[in-house]
Amino acid sequence: MDAEPTRIGVTGHVGLTAQTAALVAAALRELLAGYPPAELTGVSCLAAGADTIFAEAVVAHGARLEVVLPSADYRARKVAPEHAAAFDRMAWHAASVRVMPHERAGRAAYEDANAAMLARCDLLVAVWDGQPAVDQGGTAAVVAQAHALGLPVVVVWPDGSRRA
Repeated sequence: MDAEPTRIGVTGHVGLTAQTAALVAAALRELLAGYPPAELTGVSCLAAGADTIFAEAVVAHGARLEVVLPSADYRARKVAPEHAAAFDRMAWHAASVRVMPHERAGRAAYEDANAAMLARCDLLVAVWDGQPAVDQGGTAAVVAQAHALGLPVVVVWPDGSRRA
């Protein structure tokens, strides 16, 4: 009987400098290289920044990508024009796209999407500068939720990284 694939979720900052995005992409590729593609599933909410960089690394690695979207209107209302092509490309590559039962994007929808992502994972990768939570939908809050669930967390914040 084949073992279930390792399921890795992601949380992280949206506003990354271009240099930081490149550093994070390299660090994520290195992390994922430790997993055979057939034994890995990445789970992402596809927000701009860390979520999409992770999704791109998962797809480039040849692993399965699953997407959890916060609401029915997320693509139309929250995906900025400069992020739309990457969002659409990763959604197209996804083996599954789960839309949370919210009509409109907002705090409750983001919190529910994060909870659903955490519930499906064996490990959380946090692209995080270590700063405390601003709200329950932010990176630090998701890390705290993962710890509360006993979920292992790997923080990715390469030397020289900065938020935009």
